[in-house]
This record gives sequence, C-alpha cells and structure tokens, in this order.
Amino acid sequence: MLFGVFAVHSPESCPLNNTKSKKIFMEIQNKMKSSLKKNNISKIIAFYMSVLEHEWIIILDAKKAHDIEQLCIEVGISATSTVKIVPINDFRDVMKRLDSK
Repeated sequence: MLFGVFAVHSPESCPLNNTKSKKIFMEIQNKMKSSLKKNNISKIIAFYMSVLEHEWIIILDAKKAHDIEQLCIEVGISATSTVKIVPINDFRDVMKRLDSK
C-alpha cells in the first residue's frame, strides 16, 4: 500500500537555518534505509522537498501507517516537523478501477 508522508517544519527549524535540524537532516537518508525492514516498510518510492514551503514529501510502500509513524520518530523527522501520513493510490490503478465500473 502506498502512503504519502507530508512533513512540514517552520523556517526557524529548517535545516538551512538551524544547526540541530541540519544534523538530523544529514543523517535521515541513511537512517531511513537502515530502518525500513525493521519497521515493515517495503521501500521508499520517492523523497522530494519543497525548500521554500518547508515541506518534505515522501512516498513509501508499507502495510500500516503506524509503521511509518514509528519510522518518522526513529529517524528524526518528527523531531523537527509536523507529519501527516496519508494513504495514496497510483493514478493508473484508479483509472483501472474506474474503467471496470
């Protein structure tokens, strides 16, 4: 199942402006990769950032939102950002469902 993780931080806690946030940010990619299996997450589909919006958009393939919640806590995302986890669908899959009706 696909989930979108939307993590928003304030300009004051942005890794570009905050030393503590920068340290956390610099370690996130490696921590995420090493924590995927432990948290029952199949893979990272995409990881994007909107620098001026202070938002990260991460697409994960996982079974449960609670596993993603735990990952966000462990790797430090929730230490600097407010996190929203949303189930999402691939556009092609939605189109297939619509075509079958």
